Amino acid sequence: MKEVQQSKPSVKIIPLGGLEQIGMNITAFEYEDSIIVVDCGLAFPEDDMLGIDLVIPDITYLKEHADKVKGFLITHGHEDHIGALPYILKELPVPLYATKLTMGIIDNKLTEHGIENLVRKKVVDFGQHINLGQFRVEFIRTNHSIADAAAFAIYSPAGVIVHTGDFKVDYTPVYGDSIDLQRFAEIGKKGVLALMCDSTNAERPGFTPSERTVGETFDKIFSEHTNTRLIIATFASNVDRVQQIINSAYKYGRKVGVEGRSMVGIIETAQNLGYLKIPDNTLVETEQLRNYPAEKTVIITTGSQGESMAALSRMAGGTHRKISIRPGDTVIFSSHPIPGNEKAVSKVMNELYAMGADIIFQDTHVSGHACQEEIKLIYSLVQPKYAVPVHGEVRHLMAQARLAESLGINRKNIFVIQSGDVLELSEDKAGVTGKVPVGNIFVDGLGVGDVGNIVLRDRQHLAEDGIFIVVVAMDSANGYIVSGPDVVSRGFVYVRESDELLDEAREISAQVMNRCVERGIEDWNRMKNAMKDELSDFFWKKTKRRPMILPIIMEVS
Repeated sequence: MKEVQQSKPSVKIIPLGGLEQIGMNITAFEYEDSIIVVDCGLAFPEDDMLGIDLVIPDITYLKEHADKVKGFLITHGHEDHIGALPYILKELPVPLYATKLTMGIIDNKLTEHGIENLVRKKVVDFGQHINLGQFRVEFIRTNHSIADAAAFAIYSPAGVIVHTGDFKVDYTPVYGDSIDLQRFAEIGKKGVLALMCDSTNAERPGFTPSERTVGETFDKIFSEHTNTRLIIATFASNVDRVQQIINSAYKYGRKVGVEGRSMVGIIETAQNLGYLKIPDNTLVETEQLRNYPAEKTVIITTGSQGESMAALSRMAGGTHRKISIRPGDTVIFSSHPIPGNEKAVSKVMNELYAMGADIIFQDTHVSGHACQEEIKLIYSLVQPKYAVPVHGEVRHLMAQARLAESLGINRKNIFVIQSGDVLELSEDKAGVTGKVPVGNIFVDGLGVGDVGNIVLRDRQHLAEDGIFIVVVAMDSANGYIVSGPDVVSRGFVYVRESDELLDEAREISAQVMNRCVERGIEDWNRMKNAMKDELSDFFWKKTKRRPMILPIIMEVS
């Protein structure tokens, strides 16, 4: 009798965000009755998301399978990997696992939201294994533009999946040890089912320079600008960058002030946890900087991406309460603009130039992400059966797919997937076997998810063509117009110069209402729709614009 060959166990990889975009990274791994989730990030709103503050992932799938979810594992402390936690944990309060600095930054966020004790939190050391249901997860040291970044080896009955997180290979990191390449090689020798590798710089050849090269640039800038105040804008979370600025400031006898709420918070956390070494009497309150000569001070600030409410933008706009830009100040942008932020950064630079400041932005930043040779190195060490590029827009994912193929991985074993795809992997087969709901949840002020695409479409409509309001009072007994129509226009035409247009619109509104009354139409919604249609056609003919038309009918007894 012929033996029936059983298929090998399979594990599901379900990205709920972070693919086809930079930001909002969150991926679920599922095996039978167990789900673990790697990262929980936010995205910043795009230009057409009017009034939106933040974008967080839709976790409908996780909520539907809440009994299976064992915990969140966080690779590092950047907003695109931790920013959604305060919102998501309120709906899905499961344990959190992260390294020391990452957990310190998360703790601050949860405290801000008043939920610091909502979930169990465990600080994990590199090399430590965490058992979560059917999974075992090992934390592996990597390098990134923030300390304590981790990659994960995810052990499941179907095989081992290596998730690099955001990484680069830095042999001379500012803080801590270099990436644990030996451990990647050891895991690779035992056999790896799949590698999920950072794709952000997959289009760039060569290696990413060490963070220390920026320190050398800062030293040179400080030595060449001894007669000017220095203002340095960088990412708040780049603790190593802040350390190097402080090192140069101390070396050249400058006092350091810090501006920007997120910068102050992260510096305090990093200092308390021992990730930032600040010499005594170097850091002073911003208000105290005026007690020192300008050329003996340096200000570290947020706003390197041109964010409208960040400290540097307020300085450039002359609205900062404590700091005014003076002619001769030297402002250093220690970051590259994130795609989409170029205009905002350029605006801030122009405002600074207009105030008489000098600007330096060349060679003052290195990326925290691996270029092609480092990606190749990780593939060579891990030797995965399947390649699943992650973290990036489609062009970045495709660039890494080409790299993987050039290294000998069969094209059929390379999966460029989309958020919401269910990728099922086993030793003998692999493929996308389904879809789960994914999408953007908009955070607007205190509202989470109460602004959807219809509201955004209305905001876009208002922004483009304005609003036209018609108010009519009607007698409830006989249905005749008692007063009005009165009209109000905002963002459509300049009222003082459009008397004739508004008079005609008023007349059309009255005609529509009278016609409805004559025909015996008593349904106010039908009256409003008739008024909208007539006015919309009228405005289009006269102005080639379609304002939002809002008829209001009031009943008077």
